[in-house]
Amino acid sequence: MKFDSVIFDLDGTLWDATQAIADSWVPVLTDSPLVERIPTLADYESVMGLEPKPLMKKLFPQLNWIDAEPIWKKACIAELEYLNQHGANLYENLEEILAALSAHVKLIIVSNCNEGYIESFLHAHKLESYFIDIECAGNTGLPKSENIKLVVERNKLKNPVYVGDTLWDYEAAIAAKVPFIHAAYGFGEVPEVPALSKPTDLIPLILNKQE
Repeated sequence: MKFDSVIFDLDGTLWDATQAIADSWVPVLTDSPLVERIPTLADYESVMGLEPKPLMKKLFPQLNWIDAEPIWKKACIAELEYLNQHGANLYENLEEILAALSAHVKLIIVSNCNEGYIESFLHAHKLESYFIDIECAGNTGLPKSENIKLVVERNKLKNPVYVGDTLWDYEAAIAAKVPFIHAAYGFGEVPEVPALSKPTDLIPLILNKQE
């Protein structure tokens, strides 16, 4: 199969923003009397890729969504302000990888993040030119599988592949009937699928498909 496009997950696939997110959330969580403990970095890593309700439930199991939602919204505002200004940790050689791939295939990002999060990644690291489209749950209210279908349809993709790091990403790609490549350097484990031990492994895997 010759792939004509690569649809990327963001967290754990293109960058690791856990430390930046943890730092940006501290003032919001400290100010809330409902928050009993500040999550650890490992706690944040365990929820990367989840939609808001299950994410907050896992981080703060004592809170119902009525109480958790205002905290989530305030934290998201603080998070976007921080990421827009400071960015986060890009995976090694990311821009070189994107430049090499975008010369041959279309690149897109689909994430379960809140509105504006992908834009903060692109803006902070000046990577807008490599991607033809982005979509997220915060924009559409849809699960990742439906957002994958959405970008496939509106960009008229014939042979896309989804690259993500978690089992949730794999399940979303399968539900969308899109082949999956596991970013094994990220946050999750997905057995018995094509896997990347490091980001640069994607270049020969995709470009060899074009020959």
